Formats: sequence, structure tokens, C-alpha cells
Amino acid sequence: MEKSVLAELSTRLKGELNYDNLTKTLYATDASVYRRIPMAVAFPKTENDLRLLISFAVKNGVGLVPRTAGTSLAGQCVGDGIIVDTSRYFNKILHLNEEKRQVVVQPGVVRDELNRYLKPFGLFFGPNTSTSNRCMIGGMVGNNSSGTTSIQYGVTRDKIVALRTVLSNGEQAFFEEISKENFLEKVKGNSLESEIYKSLYEELSNPEIREEIEREFPKVSIHRRNTGYAVDELLHNSVFTDSKESFNLSKLLSGSEGTLAFTTEITLQLDMLPPKFSAMIATHYVSLEDCLSDVAPVMTHSLHLCEMMDKVILDCTKNNRQQLANRFFVDGDPAAILMLELKTESKEALDEEIHKLQNTIKKSGLSYASPVLYGDDIRKAIELRKAGLGLLGNMVGDKKAVACIEDTAVALEDLKDFILEFSVIMAGFKQNAVYYAHAGAGELHLRPILNLKKAKDVKLFRAITTDVAKLTKKYKGSFSGEHGDGIVRAEFIPLMIGERNYELLKRLKTTFDPHNIFNPGKIVEAYPMDESLRYEIDREEPVINTLMDFSDSEGILKAAEKCNGSGDCRKSHNMNGAMCPSYHATLNEKDTTRGRANTLREFLTNSEKPNQFDHKELKEVFDLCLSCKACASECPSNVDIATLKAEFLYQFQETNGYSFRSKLFANSTKTNALGSKVSGLTNAVYDSKILGGILKKISGIAKERILPKVYNFNFDDRLKNIDNQGVNKLKKVVLYIDEFTKYLDIEVGKDAIDVLQKLGYEVTLFYAESGRTYLSKGFLKQAKKLAAKNIEDLKPLLNQNLPIIGLEPSAILSFRDEYKRLCPNDKPLLEKLSSHSFLIEEFLAKEIEQGNITADSFTEEEKIVKIHGHCHQKALSNQKVTFDVLNLPKNYKVSIITSGCCGMAGSFGYEKEHYETSMAVGELKLFPAVRKSDLDTIISANGTSCRHQIFDGTGRKALHPITILRQALLV
Repeated sequence: MEKSVLAELSTRLKGELNYDNLTKTLYATDASVYRRIPMAVAFPKTENDLRLLISFAVKNGVGLVPRTAGTSLAGQCVGDGIIVDTSRYFNKILHLNEEKRQVVVQPGVVRDELNRYLKPFGLFFGPNTSTSNRCMIGGMVGNNSSGTTSIQYGVTRDKIVALRTVLSNGEQAFFEEISKENFLEKVKGNSLESEIYKSLYEELSNPEIREEIEREFPKVSIHRRNTGYAVDELLHNSVFTDSKESFNLSKLLSGSEGTLAFTTEITLQLDMLPPKFSAMIATHYVSLEDCLSDVAPVMTHSLHLCEMMDKVILDCTKNNRQQLANRFFVDGDPAAILMLELKTESKEALDEEIHKLQNTIKKSGLSYASPVLYGDDIRKAIELRKAGLGLLGNMVGDKKAVACIEDTAVALEDLKDFILEFSVIMAGFKQNAVYYAHAGAGELHLRPILNLKKAKDVKLFRAITTDVAKLTKKYKGSFSGEHGDGIVRAEFIPLMIGERNYELLKRLKTTFDPHNIFNPGKIVEAYPMDESLRYEIDREEPVINTLMDFSDSEGILKAAEKCNGSGDCRKSHNMNGAMCPSYHATLNEKDTTRGRANTLREFLTNSEKPNQFDHKELKEVFDLCLSCKACASECPSNVDIATLKAEFLYQFQETNGYSFRSKLFANSTKTNALGSKVSGLTNAVYDSKILGGILKKISGIAKERILPKVYNFNFDDRLKNIDNQGVNKLKKVVLYIDEFTKYLDIEVGKDAIDVLQKLGYEVTLFYAESGRTYLSKGFLKQAKKLAAKNIEDLKPLLNQNLPIIGLEPSAILSFRDEYKRLCPNDKPLLEKLSSHSFLIEEFLAKEIEQGNITADSFTEEEKIVKIHGHCHQKALSNQKVTFDVLNLPKNYKVSIITSGCCGMAGSFGYEKEHYETSMAVGELKLFPAVRKSDLDTIISANGTSCRHQIFDGTGRKALHPITILRQALLV
């Protein structure tokens, strides 16, 4: 299509229509194995925008593909036409009726955000997917999502009261419960809505059609049944039977994947918040068969959750920094675990329910361990289970656990036999499949492990899916339980429900959407399930040379390919974690970890340039990355965008040159060293409104920023002059004076020397530039040279097994992280450097734990301390060490600010074009928390950038934890 046609449409929309290469690349995939480049991506702002898009689609014969978070596993959100993303503007909670316990929302409202809003009213929306912190209600309606809580609270279809929609001719239609009389009245009209009711009446009044539906559709006892259109849900009501139940067409639209109408408002039925008292029993098994045998007996109890994880999933959690801590309850090496949650209104009732469940478990005798979890430990265990989908992306190499048969649901009494037959099928294909998910609902997310880059495995992809579809049909199960048909399963709908029923679905689709504009290729007239895959089959793998070592992922391309699209990076700042700060500020897909990984994968795979990194689109997606490294720990697939960005910047700049400002920031240590020789003059220039202003303008620094002061200080003299003769020498330590401590934060260095010396440690100083400024600007040759020198210089100290203690997280933690990629040849030495390098809080916390440091050395004054942790500390270490250390003084009341990234990120926040984003990130959580604190509350921040950002954003001076300890030290 000519761009001029799209440009004309764009001028008529209140929202936006983008058709540039970058946007189309970002929306070419979802969380499935499919890839289709769309014609354009629309961000409608009003219902009239949707009507204009519908009119355009009809006139030009193009499809409209609805999308919210884009976390669909079956390919629902990919297509050749116009992707219609409602997450940008259709994202409001419109009305709450407390009396009826109903809420009206737009499709772009995030499920967990909705429940956050509802909690003060004692209400919540029950269906709870593993993607609940970013999935949106529109997508949940489209897929008829359910999740872990369905055994108590049902599926999305059960909760839909009404849907406001725009039909394929632009008409508005409101679907809600109606009586038989209202139904028959609607049939008489001349509108498209009337035609829909008329068609349904004619079809479902036919006894043969009704009988065929009853015979061929999945068993009614299977709550998670979502194969094709849910016409079976429309049979038993006052229109077609003597039932008193009203007719509600919303039941048909739920699970229709946006193929019948475009939904703009959703009215949901809510539940009261779950009982307050809860416990989880995690039963461990030596075999999958033993685990499945226990499902039926434990489901006789009133469980709120009955989830299963197998060994493959559990093993994946061992390699994820964030989830490793959530494995605390795993005993030994189980083949499978059942997670059984109980909830009651009192502690006494809970104890009684636990006792009953334990008796059932004991009676079966199949579980070898069954720890009971309470409180926050339950949340951690559920997070481990929820991470299952994304963790499968952690499999190194091209073989992945593929979503194709992962949504089968059978009646509970059939589950064990079904799985045993499934295992025989998998053995026939020489497959070790992955088993996890909703055992209590009769649904397991079963995944074969395939390499869809190879033709032989693509054939297996189809063959396995076909055989499992036949097995599911044998048990009268649902091939799509909660993830939808999409592309991967729609082909099999005729098999699952019979050809005659499939023809019925086609007739209904034609009535609703005669021009086939709504999400074509899904449910009816389906795209082939083994075409339009994410990777070209049997392609010659691109050869991509990098300076950094990505061998742990088999190269940088496969490091990007680890992203499976699960979209954890789209969670908002209101959720736990720091990923992804730029997305939190912009809410733009290009600023997500997923967006960056997908774009890098796309261009590295398809670039025809000599330098595959030389693309302006890559520069654009990486531009707002703050290199916070949250993704390295919070992304279930451990996609480390900060490292990928460093490599990209290096490769891009090698071809396009390094800018003056990049050189200035990268070489700032040299500049600071020179400036420190005449620090008074340098600082006077920095403080001068005229000279400092000129300097900022020349350097491209935001005029609002305060330039950091430089200093000249002799730390060796400080070390010699401290009187600690009366203190017992505990051990020798090395204090790393990095480039920031040496020239910018000398007070922090002084305080560290004082504290360590006075507490009895024999201190040796190690001076070195870490290379952080080079890494952040992509000057990798210089960073590599520095890393190699530092490793060599540290050898004698490491040979003495001395701890290397650092003050600036981004400097000391590079010894554990980037140095392994910059200088990968001497792995034993790198591992030793990594294991002997500590944040000063890590070192002190360990010493406190061993009893070498006690509260006796510190004041008993009362103080309130609030901690903001550095992003690299959160990703590569933990904040608890800072919390523990600052809690050492007896009367210090310490808390951690639940902030993400501060927004400064080294030079990022100083750059004039990034200033606004930088401050927007700070305003999300950190700045408001600091402003709310009393003026006598001590704000702790161990990052130099964080302290500067807090001062620039709030006017408050934050202190390094070691400075707070120095002030509290008595000796």
C-alpha cells in the first residue's frame, strides 16, 4: 500500500498511525513463535478513530489486529494488516458500582492495576494469569483467560457482565444480559446487531445444530474450554430452553480473539477479597506419575490454588538471579511439585484445613516432602511458578520449549490417563516435554522442545500438535484451555469440534464480519500453523563478530533471541521491581526490554550491511535504555539489554564515529583528574552561571543540571594518620578507590577508611579506573584495556585471598559482570575476582553475621533511615545487605524505599535530550518518597548518580551508607 494512503488516514485520526520500519518491527511478534510484518500500527484515541479504521479496512481490504500487552502465546496479536494497539489511550477505569460489585473498564487496563484500584473497596477481579502484572483486560476477554485462581473464581467469561463494542460496519453495539422478550425484539431490527441476533436465533433454534454442538464440543465439566467460538455457552438460556437464565452475547465474544467485534468498554463482575489467612503446602514427588496421582485426592479440599511445576521448569530457576532466591522451599531434586494453597477467615480454621490436607497427602504416601509456607513465602513461591513461561527462554541454544500443545485441558478424572498417553506420544517423538501449570483445573502447559529454525523440527511441530490434538479429542477435552486458538491451534478446530460445527462458526463470523477485517486468519479460515514463523527455516545463521564475549548464549544474536515476548518488561512502576524504567516513563513498546531485543534480533538477522549494527532503528530503541541492568535479573530469560547496548554502541560508533559529547563523558575520569589539580578554579567555573552555562551548552548537558564538584585528596595520608593503635586487627582488606571516589566523592572514601580502620581492619588501598564510563558510552576497546590492566594488578592481592571492597556499585560490580565479557580468557582468575569483590555493605553485613562487628561500636541515638538502592546492586547483589548494615546501630529504624531506577544512570540524566525522561523516572517513585520523608530522616543512596539525582530532583542530600555508619561510629 502506498504510504500516501496511510498518511492521509493518519491525518484523520485523533490518535496516531505509525508505519515506519521500527514500529512495524516492534509489532511483528508477540509471545508466540510467529512473525508477520504489519502494514502499520494504530493507536486510536476515540471510538471515532476505530470507526475510521474500520471504514479504511473495509474499503482497502486490510485486516485490523487488536492488541493490548501483546503477551499472546498462540499468535493472536500478529498479522499483515493494521495492528490496533489500545493500550496507549483506552486504558481507563471508568466506573465502579460498589453495591453491584461491578466495574467498567477500557480494554487497556492492566489486570493487577485494576485490582490495586479495587483493593481499598474490598473487591478484586478473580482471573489471575501468570502475566497479570502487565496483561490487560481486553486481552483477557479476547482469550477468555483464567490462570491460577480459576478453581475458586472461574474464568474471564464468567465475570463479563457487558461489552460495549464497535461492529464491522461502524455501528456501536452493547451486549449484556437480555430476556427472551428483549432478544426477540432485537431480531426484528434492520441493524447489523439485529442481523447477528437473527442469525444466532435461526442457527441455535435448530435441534440438529444443538445436538451436534452437544456431541462434539468439549465436556461441559471442563471449565477451561475455549476452542473456537463458545456457541455451547449460548444453548442453555431462556431464549432456547425453559431455563430462567438470561441470554448474554458477551459470552460468545469472550474468547473470540477480536475476530467478531472491537470492544471498547468491559463491565466486570467482581468478588470480595479472598480470606485473609492463607497457607501453602508444596508437595514434592520423585515422579510425574506420583504427582498426577495426588491431584484428584487433594482437589477434594477447598483449594484456592493447585499448580504444578516439573523438573525442567525448576532447573531453569537455578539460572535466574531473581528466582534463585524463590527456590527456598524446594527440597532436593524433585521430578515435580504441587503447590496447594488454602485460605480461610481465621487462624484456627486454617490450621484445621492444613491438618485435613496433610492427612490426605500422608494417606497417599506419594510425596516425599511437603513443607508448609506462610505469609510472604507464599508470594515468593507463586512468583517462582509465574516465572515458568519466561524461564523457558533461558534454554541456551536454538532448542526451545515451544508453545503449541501447551493449552490442553481435560476433565480432572481424565488428567492422569491423558498425561500418561501424552508421555507415550512424546517418547515416540523422542521428546522430553515440559510439564507445568494448572493441575487442579485439569490443564497442564505441555511443551515439546524443538528448534524451529530447522525443517525437521518444524515437521515435528506439526506432527506433535496433530497427535496431541487427536488425543485431546479422544478425551473430549479442550485443545485451547486459556491461551486461545490464535494461529497455532486454529487449524485444528474442525478436528476438535467437528466439520459441521466449524461451518457454523464460519457462518457466524460472516454475519458479524462479512468483509473479514477483524483479526483475519484466526479461529476460522486459519493461517497454517507451521508458516510465518519467527525464524527463516534452514537459514544460514548470520556471522556476527563482537568485542564482548557472548559465548554463554552462543553469540549475541542468540542472546537477543532469548526474549520470548512474555512482556515482563511491560509491568508498570506500581509493580515490584525496576524493569524497565524507560518504559515506565514513556509507556512505549520501543522502550521495553522486549522491544529492544526484538529489534536487535530483527536487524542482526536481516541486515545486508557490512556492519549489521549500523541501523538508525537500533540507535532509536537503545537511546532511552538507562543501562540499569534490571532486565538482567528480572527478565525471566535474563536478557541483559545493558550489555547488548554497550556492544551496539561500540559497533555503531566504529562505523559512524564517536561524538564529542560521548568522548567527553567516556573520558570524564581524565577530565576530572586534570580539573582536580586546580579544583577551586574548576568548581568555580562549574558554579558560574555564565561559564558553567557555556560549558553545558557546548557539551550538550541539560541546563537544569548541577555539575558535580571535583576534588584533590591524598587518601594514603588519611590512611597513615588514623589512630587505630588500640584496636585489635581483625583481618586485611583491600579498599578499592574507584574513579568516582577518587575525584568526586572523596568524603565517602574518607569515611570508608575511617570506619574500616577504627573497626580493626588493616586496609590496603587499590586505585584504579573501573571503566564504567567507557562501558556506558560504548568505548569497549578502552574498557577492555582497563579491565585487563586491573585484573593483572589485582592478581597479587587475589593470591592472598584478600577481599576487594568497593564503594560505588557500578564500579566494583563491573568486576563480577562486564569484566567476564571483556577479558574472558582466564576464567579461573575472573571467577576468583568475582568471588572476592564486595560492595562495602556486603562485606560489613558478612562481618556482622560472623560477630566481628557489633552494635557496641555505634551510637544508641534514634534515627530514621530510608534506603534507595543502586540499580546494579539490585540486579547483581541485593539491598538487604545495606538494610542489615544500617540496622546495626540499636535505635536506627531503617526501611527500603520501593523505588526502581533513580533516572540519572551516569551521564544519561545529564544529556539535555534525556533530562525530561530522567526526571520523569525519578518522579515515579523515588522523588515522592523522599519528599514525604521528614527533614530529619536520613536518605541513604550508595550510588554517586543516585545521590546527585536525589539532590537535583528534591533538594535533599542523600548519604552513602558508609557515611551514615561513620556518623554513628563511637570509636
